[in-house]
Amino acid sequence: MRDNGPEPPVSIVIADDHPVVREGVRLLLERAGFVVRGEAADGAAAVELAARHRPDVALLDFGMPNMNGLEAALAIATVSPGTRSVLLTGHVEAPYVLGALRAGVRGYVAKTQPVADIANAIRTVHRGSTYLSPSIDRQVVEACLDEKGPPRNLLTERERQVLQLVAQGHSTKEAARALFISPKTAEAHRNRLMQKLDIHDTARLVRYAIRAGLIEA
Repeated sequence: MRDNGPEPPVSIVIADDHPVVREGVRLLLERAGFVVRGEAADGAAAVELAARHRPDVALLDFGMPNMNGLEAALAIATVSPGTRSVLLTGHVEAPYVLGALRAGVRGYVAKTQPVADIANAIRTVHRGSTYLSPSIDRQVVEACLDEKGPPRNLLTERERQVLQLVAQGHSTKEAARALFISPKTAEAHRNRLMQKLDIHDTARLVRYAIRAGLIEA
């Protein structure tokens, strides 16, 4: 029988807005035999890295500026379909987990777990399975998945980005600068998303964004 040799190591990109965290995670993963192709400090940069390197797995922190981990996972699925995403977060509540699973995230790792949990998640996801940290109540998640919820594609990608920034306390002009669009365009996106959601004040937009897993409470 022909020996094809050992399989190539799993390639990864890491995204976290804390340099110390990125360095620590990178050292852990390299010691575990993974190959880190690049690091990013926000979700938008992570998407660029994924498009450039086409890694096997993208390890994404949830709470990042410009584009959070969930939005980055959605964008990465478009620019690099072969890349599976693992979300690293402090939230294990069902709405957050549900939002991630519906968005196509294959791994959900709680920050309260041991660091080695990240390596386990990456290996599991790379094999094609879904990984949830042991602290996550799987029964709650399964019950939520069985419930009929709002359509995933109710908002466009740009509308979700504007919603995230507005819910984080940015003005429409600040959101426009962050997304490299005109204030008029940002305002149009904001008006459309509010009409779609039938929400017409910022406080309720914030609550919706939290429930949808777009921002952390």
